[in-house]
Amino acid sequence: MAIKSFKDLDVFQNAYQSALSVMLDIIPHLPVSEKYSLVDQLRRSSKAIPALIAEGFAKKHLPKAFQKYLVDAMGECNEVVVHLSYCRDLYQKNLSRDLCSQLITQYDIIGKQLYRLNIAWQSFRAQARISETKDQTHFQQPSTK
Repeated sequence: MAIKSFKDLDVFQNAYQSALSVMLDIIPHLPVSEKYSLVDQLRRSSKAIPALIAEGFAKKHLPKAFQKYLVDAMGECNEVVVHLSYCRDLYQKNLSRDLCSQLITQYDIIGKQLYRLNIAWQSFRAQARISETKDQTHFQQPSTK
């Protein structure tokens, strides 16, 4: 399937759906005392992942830009895993331990998807550079000395 938009990326779709689950199924059940710490951090980091993928995709034509956004998204993904681990381990009375564990697993998968996309993008860019070099060499006029 051709990728025409960031929305076509499986990793974007998984990150977006997982962020919705965090927002709807986890955050409302955290205690009020966590409003300005764990809630804010979890909300920010879970929402950042699909946003970074989308923003990076818009800059995919720049040699290192897309990769930078993917690396940043991987960092946010790891942050979500830590915050969800806190939720699971500290607030067992408020939250489903299984749901937290499922989301942790999902964010681990998203992190791996981001890593593989980054590697694939590096390979694609390298192949594109080789192809461009061959095209430029092929079309150069011979010297007339």
